[in-house]
Amino acid sequence: MEDLNQVPEAEPPSTTRFGGAASAATAGETAPATLFPLPFAPQPASSRARPSTPHRFPISPAVRAFRKRFYPGVSAAEWNDWRWQLRHRIKDLRELTRIIQLSPEEAEAIARHQGSLPVGITPYYAHLIGESDPGEPIRRTHVPVPGEYLRSPGEADDPLGEDHDSVVPGLVHRYPDRVLFLTTGFCSTYCRYCTRSRMVGEAGGEYSFSMPQWERALDYLAQHREVRDVLLSGGDPLTLHDDKLDWLLTRLRRIPHIEFVRIGSKVPVVLPQRVTRDLARMLRKHRVWLSIHVTHPVELTEEVSEAFDRLADAGLPLGSQTVLLKGVNDSIAVMKDLMHGLLMRRVKPYYLYQCDPITGSAHFRTSVDKGLEIIAGLRGHTTGYAVPTFVIDAPGGGGKIPLIPDYVVGRQGDDIVLRNFEGSLYRYTDPDGEIGRDKPLAQAGWPAAGAAE
Repeated sequence: MEDLNQVPEAEPPSTTRFGGAASAATAGETAPATLFPLPFAPQPASSRARPSTPHRFPISPAVRAFRKRFYPGVSAAEWNDWRWQLRHRIKDLRELTRIIQLSPEEAEAIARHQGSLPVGITPYYAHLIGESDPGEPIRRTHVPVPGEYLRSPGEADDPLGEDHDSVVPGLVHRYPDRVLFLTTGFCSTYCRYCTRSRMVGEAGGEYSFSMPQWERALDYLAQHREVRDVLLSGGDPLTLHDDKLDWLLTRLRRIPHIEFVRIGSKVPVVLPQRVTRDLARMLRKHRVWLSIHVTHPVELTEEVSEAFDRLADAGLPLGSQTVLLKGVNDSIAVMKDLMHGLLMRRVKPYYLYQCDPITGSAHFRTSVDKGLEIIAGLRGHTTGYAVPTFVIDAPGGGGKIPLIPDYVVGRQGDDIVLRNFEGSLYRYTDPDGEIGRDKPLAQAGWPAAGAAE
């Protein structure tokens, strides 16, 4: 039987085994400059725990039909091996044309592609792409269009100023007690609105990720006792091999003042087969929290439900992060379906992000008004658990700024006047408060005491 812990030669750099140079899965993607000596030696294969059997992962009827049509010679065991999925990502015009009917605009955009953000779509995730509809949500977010090459006012390659706040390469220290730890430049699937498109998939450039870089970041964290919260991101940390991720989490947990470790990932959605029971057990050991990037209800397939179940059953707290995207999920109905679907799968909606002004993203960005409209359409109209916090990650490094609809109508004497989700007005006695004093109401005659009708 194949040892699933043995990574083939073509394995992506982020999943390479210890002991040799990594080879990039895709031309144009970052390979680490060096691999690291472990503080422990990997156990011989004979003494390791038996790996999870990949083909036991469910395959939904829609995926089964897609596999039969486009990958007829691929077995269930191969299809459900996450490393097979990574090695066979759809990366060029020829492969995309085989799967979908490209519009002339899409074909042009792919043909002229020269940016650092590669095209890369796992075969599993490709089954969600509309075969003939360029406006299909998943297709819009993963197939390049000419708008990607247009720079609009206010856009930047690093709109959040992460480079400015990088205390060592790959470690962003912006908030007093929290850091962002960029672990890899590799993603299993590349979203076209990615805020880190400047660095992911880049070959041998400024943004390379290697063990010496990790060690510098760990040294910094050990020396800065004010840091209690570490978010692992990238790229996608869940593309790392189990042993490598385990090693990093172990090192972080050995730093006494680090209380909270989070992982930001889209892997459970675009590559659910990666969520093996071995991975879930390892993450549980380290008591991590997981923030999962989810875009649209169509992503909540049988396979994704299985991945979420494995993570939740392992005791991992799961939250979601969603980017508000024009023509993709910018409606109350779509967002409500998504948030309900997440809750039903034990994932708490966490953030709804206004799309960052990354270079070439204008065709994705809605007005801020649209985000507030969606929040108002959720608040009071469904369970509070289903209402994420709408935020703008302030350009230039200002951090996340929450926005909510304005429910304060004004103040009348000691009473603050509030508007509820139905538009009805109510008083709340607040003699010592200041909120609403900039919106004074008439002192007599409106509204009457009690609930204002």
